Amino acid sequence: MIVHDFSNENSVLNQFVLEMRDVSIQKDSMRFRKNIERIGEILSYEMSKTLHYKTEVVKTPLGEKEMKVPETDIVVCSILRAALPLHTGVISFFDKAENAYISAFRHHPDGGDAFEVIVNYLASPSVEGKTLILTDPMLATGKTLENVLKAFKSHGTPKQIHILSIIGAKPGIAYIQDKFPENTHLWIAAVDEKLNSRGYILPGLGDAGDLAFGVKL
Repeated sequence: MIVHDFSNENSVLNQFVLEMRDVSIQKDSMRFRKNIERIGEILSYEMSKTLHYKTEVVKTPLGEKEMKVPETDIVVCSILRAALPLHTGVISFFDKAENAYISAFRHHPDGGDAFEVIVNYLASPSVEGKTLILTDPMLATGKTLENVLKAFKSHGTPKQIHILSIIGAKPGIAYIQDKFPENTHLWIAAVDEKLNSRGYILPGLGDAGDLAFGVKL
């Protein structure tokens, strides 16, 4: 897996991540969602540089011009529900992309720290020979992405996989490196050192889904 960690670079991306982490600013759910969306746009732009391109001729009022444009068939899949604003940011850059949605949630069988990730819904076109973009704001243990990858086995084999995340933990990144194909790219805005006993990123920012859409039962 090729990891593109933008926390090592100086850019406006860091401002958006800071606001998402800030305990007072993140209480504004509209701003929280907008920052997720803006980060999705920035990561999409950076990712676009690695896609396959073709030359097209465009006719202008005064002549013609050759230009290079992406030729990649893209399927964008977001993990419900926290990734919805991230999904919006991505498809605002890729007008012709197909869309997919998958549900994944943590289930704590005995109420303790141990949990399993349950995937019980997937709506997606075929990904055979296409570029699959998976969006998930928080890459914690990596088990969610592992189960999402398993769910897609019945929908074909993608030509390439890109994962877009906002904050990831080093243990989770290391975990998915062993689960995903070598040519997978991870585009991530920030990387934190560790997880707590319940598998949440430290220092992280809390529960992205709850902050974006309200606390769930």
